[in-house]
Amino acid sequence: MSRRELALTRSFLFTPANHPRRVEKVFQVGADAVILDLEDAVALAEKVSARKDVVDAFKSADHRALHYVRINGSDTEFWRDDIKATVGAWLDGIVVPKVEEGAALLNVEAAVAEAELEAGLAQGSLDLLPIIETARGVEAAAQIATAGSRIRRFAFGGGDYTLDLDYEWTRDEDVLGYARARLSHASRLGDLQPPVDTVVLQIRDDERFLESARRGRKFGFGGKLCIHPSQVPLTHEVFSPSQVEIDHARAVVAAFEAAEASGSASIQLDGYFIDYPIVYKSQRILALASLLEQREVS
Repeated sequence: MSRRELALTRSFLFTPANHPRRVEKVFQVGADAVILDLEDAVALAEKVSARKDVVDAFKSADHRALHYVRINGSDTEFWRDDIKATVGAWLDGIVVPKVEEGAALLNVEAAVAEAELEAGLAQGSLDLLPIIETARGVEAAAQIATAGSRIRRFAFGGGDYTLDLDYEWTRDEDVLGYARARLSHASRLGDLQPPVDTVVLQIRDDERFLESARRGRKFGFGGKLCIHPSQVPLTHEVFSPSQVEIDHARAVVAAFEAAEASGSASIQLDGYFIDYPIVYKSQRILALASLLEQREVS
């Protein structure tokens, strides 16, 4: 599968691995992917025991969300054993925090490959999702994207990013624009899927979340990190094509195919100039709509 192939991964919902009630609920809200966290959300004294919580939860989960674990950073004493303890047939991917260079990511990948071998999994079967959340990581994004790793997409961590630079993270999110653009460009250079946008910390402000998600979408992001179940349907609202978009895409493709058959490669439709780039974007919308339709049927 091409790393840039469309995937139905709009919402990635975090929850602490060591909170049984939250873990139970996280599988019930319809997120595309669930991330059980071993890093920021788990106290130092519980990091080791929380690994078993990850395995137990994913083994018993009966749902269609993808299973991810966020390990501790590669600059800590925990990350290698996080991988060894949690890799198995129950896992789909590993979230790697604060990635700042390709070499560090490849080091993590080597440890994952070793764990796959020990668990009897095919080499390369687990996804790696690096979170870019520092100035150094943002500047190195293109190098990370083209380092030859197995990653399919980036995620963006706005909280640590604004902390690193002492930025004021206001509602307009102007200070995130540069990082979002860098990650979108790097993703294209690495032939990756669209990146996953940052969390929003204000869990009771739906409108702020929607504004943030729409900004991410404008920068070419394909989904969003979520920290509360209420954010999942909002994410799907923004990162799923509307019926109006689907109908327009169908009309564009149909009209262009008819024009192309008669020897023309540019047309007008309802006052819009249509050529190949517009057609390709319409085809992408229809492909995502097809994935959504398949999800609803299954």
